Amino acid sequence: MKRTTLVLVILALALGGFVYFDEMKRKSQLEQVAQNTQKQINQPNNSQESNQREKKQIFSFNTGDIQSITIKTQDYTLDLEQRSKSEPPNWLVKLPPSTTPKPAQKAIVSYLTDLLTKGKTENIIPVPVSRLSEFGLDKPFAVIDIKLQSQEKHQLVLGKPNFNNTLLYAKVNCTDSNSQSIEVLLVSKDFANAVNRQLSEWEEPTLSSSDNLPN
Repeated sequence: MKRTTLVLVILALALGGFVYFDEMKRKSQLEQVAQNTQKQINQPNNSQESNQREKKQIFSFNTGDIQSITIKTQDYTLDLEQRSKSEPPNWLVKLPPSTTPKPAQKAIVSYLTDLLTKGKTENIIPVPVSRLSEFGLDKPFAVIDIKLQSQEKHQLVLGKPNFNNTLLYAKVNCTDSNSQSIEVLLVSKDFANAVNRQLSEWEEPTLSSSDNLPN
């Protein structure tokens, strides 16, 4: 074999080896990038993950701290007032159109107050004020105003259900009208069940004279 031919063969082998190892290196880099991308997709950053997992208490007061509750729905407005006396009835309700307080249905009021004092938010989403209509919070399903014995006031506004109808969008204590964004909460649909009632359900049923007759 001529010397020139041998040199060309060696150069060809060297070039082929360089191209081979260069391709292998590039392939390895591409695989690493793909793996890192998949990890980012499957594992959100710590702040997002903790935000999704953490359930925060909606309010920090107890039932005994409540003085009154006003419920406004698209159909009516009613007032609940907790009596300071220990003997029943513990709660009074004012049903429209009457302004005379009557004993309230204890079980139904307890269901609502348990949610208000123990309920937790499933998630918190910062949302521009201009997008409130997307969550049903521009024309809310219900507004619950709570006044405490200390005269401190709180408000829970209930919007529409989320995309899979498992939770409700809500907002809490939004008093800053100049704010460009608010925190939208995801809360239990039990809040909707607690206030979506006929007016008569809020009043403690009274026994008629026939109910007192022996069998």
